[in-house]
Parts: sequence; structure tokens; C-alpha cells
Amino acid sequence: MVSGFRDSPVTTASVCGFCGSRRYPPSAATFYNEPMSRLHHIADMEKRFLLPTYNRYPVAFERGKGVFLYDFEGKKYLDFVAGLGVNALGHAHPRIVKTIREQAARVIHLSNLYYNEYQGQLAERLCQLSGFDRVFFSNSGTEAMEGAIKLARLAGHKAGGAAKSQLVALEGSYHGRTFGSLSLTGQDKYRKGFEPLLENVTFVAQNNVEALHAAVNANTCAIVLEPIFGEGGILECSEDFLRACRTLADQHHAALIFDEIQCGLGRTGHYFAFQTFDVVPDIVAIAKPIAAGVPLGAFLSKEHFASAISPGQHGTTFGGGPLACRVGLEYLAIVEEERLLENVAKVGGYLHQQLQGLVDKYAATREVRGRGFIQGLVLDIPARPLVEQGLAEGVLFNVTQDTVLRFLPPFLLEEKHVDKGIRVLKKLLGKKRKKARSALSEVATAS
Repeated sequence: MVSGFRDSPVTTASVCGFCGSRRYPPSAATFYNEPMSRLHHIADMEKRFLLPTYNRYPVAFERGKGVFLYDFEGKKYLDFVAGLGVNALGHAHPRIVKTIREQAARVIHLSNLYYNEYQGQLAERLCQLSGFDRVFFSNSGTEAMEGAIKLARLAGHKAGGAAKSQLVALEGSYHGRTFGSLSLTGQDKYRKGFEPLLENVTFVAQNNVEALHAAVNANTCAIVLEPIFGEGGILECSEDFLRACRTLADQHHAALIFDEIQCGLGRTGHYFAFQTFDVVPDIVAIAKPIAAGVPLGAFLSKEHFASAISPGQHGTTFGGGPLACRVGLEYLAIVEEERLLENVAKVGGYLHQQLQGLVDKYAATREVRGRGFIQGLVLDIPARPLVEQGLAEGVLFNVTQDTVLRFLPPFLLEEKHVDKGIRVLKKLLGKKRKKARSALSEVATAS
């Protein structure tokens, strides 16, 4: 054993005598011939064995509680990211922990060859909350989108033959990384290198009603959109645009599909984002928080479109398992019983107000977007450095579209937590404001 490490009772792990980190294999020490922190070991293992698909921040988390996460050195972080909207109930919610423990001791997975106790119950509850008629469970958001596209194509073929297969999607949108979802994603940075993608997809600018009218025709089988762009920068579709989508879909017997994977299931202060805008789609895709971190997605459909599919035309191995569905039922019960939608609306309003205060004061900020617990602070400077500096201050922020700070906090967030986040942002923006003003001065001087 290399100096600085001592054997622990677990023969496959060690404890660092220098930094106190625990439970990493002796091979880490022998590989480097020097002591390593827990973070460095984790990062090294990933560098050597994982596909290089992520540009991670320099932190590793060991546990969480409520709206906080803790790294391996015990440092506490206020979480405004919530696992990119997944951890709506925060971390280690006692009722979720209890549910997972109980169900894992009974049965975790059965496959969809057989009935399980909770899939029908969760489908019923989602239909009650949404007003929809049928549910299909998947194991991710992008899989939910794939199923929604397939259903729309099936219904289109039955209504208008093989030619009724065209899809209309929005520029700047994001629907996932599988081929169907990627084909509907209106951002070249995700599509580049994977062509050819699904054919017969037309993109129109968000909120451009004239372009929408030009794109939709008798051969359109679906109009697909996010009511609020998530990864696209927290941009809302206008109610006029959504109503135009509804009207055109009805006129041409096409499905109106809402992707609520990020903005749905409570994040706007309603169970579904379409309830916020008062425009009802035919199919809606959901995922992220529905099973509190256990992988689960779904798409919900009105009966007219659901009736187009028959056994054997779609399926999944993991979707709708007893563990995930029981946790999903518990998630919805907690949201209702703890009145979390009210908290999202109240504290979300306070967050918006405080972010607007930053826009009014700091030169590096431009505008606030979104509502509830899906909001964005648009900057005139790159946002990633602020996210990195936020780590040092013990606050987790997220960046999308390079200059947008995205806020997807747990529904448990309180105003005092908002105040802490704003204090940190004031500190960071205070430093950046001088640079932004200096840059503007240099431009003015040069001209």
C-alpha cells in the first residue's frame, strides 16, 4: 500500500490518510503511486472507461437532503438544478425512500408480459389530472417522444394514407437524442454528424403564426412543440401561437403533441403546462420528475389517437415497472398532500421578482424568462464561469444556450433559499459588471 493510505475493514476500499476520503479501490493509489482525492479518483475512472460525452463540473456528490447536496468532503450546496428538473421533491424525501425500500423488497421488475399492481393505477391518476384517456409508460423522455411520433404516424396513415406522414416542429426546440426525437430537435448542434435523420420534418420559428400556416397542410400528421423551451433557453410559446397550432391541427386532422418532459408535472404551478396556457393537445409527453429519480417517462393520448394502435405495434422492456409506477403514485400524492403546486407558484413568483431585480441593477444581465420553477436569467456574458464560481460559493446553477442561467429547483424551495442564491449571484455579477462595462467602453472608444 502506498504511503498515506491505510487498509479499511472493506478489503476492496481504502481511506486516504491525507484528505480523509473513503471507499475507493487500492488500484487508484497504485496507478498513480500517490494519494488521490475521491473526486480525482472518480474523474480518472470515468476518463479511462466512459465514452467522452459529458463536460462535467469539478465536483462529485455523495448524498442529498431536501434542497441541498453534499460532496465527498461534506461541503453543502444549495441545489437550483434538481438533476435537470428530475428531483422535484428534492433529495431523499422520506416518503420516497420508504416507498422504494418497501417495493424493492417485493418486486422491482416483471416486464410487460404480465400485469403489475401499479401501472394501471398510475395511468388512471394521470388521466384524472390531465383529462386524457390513455397512457403509455416508457423509461425516459426521449422514448416517450418516440412513442408519441409513432402514434401520430399511425393515426395519420389511417386518416389520410401513407402520404399523411409529415411533421411540423419548431426551430430552437429540443426533444431528445434518439433518432425520432433528434429529427424534431431544431438545433443543428445536436443534429450535426447524425444525418440523415427522419424525413418529412418542417421547422418553423417559435411564435411565427404565418410560417406555421405555411407549413401545415393535409399531409401533416402532427405538430410537435414544447410549450416552454427548456434546453432551448426558457422561451415560452405565446397563447396566440398555441391556439393557432390547435386550430390548424383540428383543420387538417393532425395530432397536436406537447413535449412537457421538462416543463410539465408541476413546474409551472399546474400539473401540466398546457393547463397554464389553456390549450389542450392531443398527445402530451412527460418524464423527469414523475418517479422522483427512478427512470420513468410516459405519453398521454386522447382516445381518438390512442385507438389507432394495437397490440404488438409498440412496447418497452423497462417502462411501467412496479417500482417506478409505485414511486410515481407516491410522487403525485406528495405533490397534492404537501400542496407543492401552491409553493411553486408562490416561491416561483418571488424568484422571478428577485431575478428581475438583478436585471434592473446589473449590466451583465438582460432579461428574465419563464415562470414557476422553470426560469432563466439571460446574460450578456457567458454563463458557465458564473456556474463554476457558484460551486465555490456552495450554490448549484445551470447554463443553457451559453448565456442563460436556468433555474429548475426542487418544489420544496423556500424564499430564504432564493435569497441565498440571489446573494451569490449579486456577488458574482458584481465582479462581472465591471468587465461588461469595460468591454462596452472599449467598443465605444474604438468606434
